Amino acid sequence: MTPGPSLAVVLRHTVTNSRQHGFAAAIFHAAGVALWALLTVWGLAILVTESPLLFKAITWGGAAYLAWLGFKALTAKGQGALHVGQVPQVSYWRAGVDGLMISLLNPKLALFFIALFSQFVSADQSLSDQMIMMATAGGIDGVWYVLVALVFSQSRILAGLQKHTKWIDRITGGIFMGLAARVVTLS
Repeated sequence: MTPGPSLAVVLRHTVTNSRQHGFAAAIFHAAGVALWALLTVWGLAILVTESPLLFKAITWGGAAYLAWLGFKALTAKGQGALHVGQVPQVSYWRAGVDGLMISLLNPKLALFFIALFSQFVSADQSLSDQMIMMATAGGIDGVWYVLVALVFSQSRILAGLQKHTKWIDRITGGIFMGLAARVVTLS
């Protein structure tokens, strides 16, 4: 729930395209979070923490994706408010893929789930227990970002945000580029 690239992706798709685009980004993001949760329970997170090279590769892939999103936002035209019947800039699928990739290319989710699940994971844990853990993580994430898209797509809020899409694109682009630079310099 902390502000970061995931929030920026959902907001950007909500503001520049539509509520449904925000929902797609949110739901696909939740699927990525759920996958990280499941892989953590199954042991991939241990592999990531024990293999610095794998962790670095995923981290740098995430930084490259953030930089690409930042470039796209910085070079966007900033079309202003959408009008009824206007075609969105991207498909629902593209919005969803952006949401999914921002979560999948974040190996810190594995570290988060190691810390969170270490109290609950055991050698004799059933598959249904593992699925409940995965569904809980993905469900909470999905509900949060769907609520974000819902709130920020309200006509009064959205109209104000859409008047400033050029600046929102520039700000989110700068945030993405800054986050990419931070990932590269800290890794």
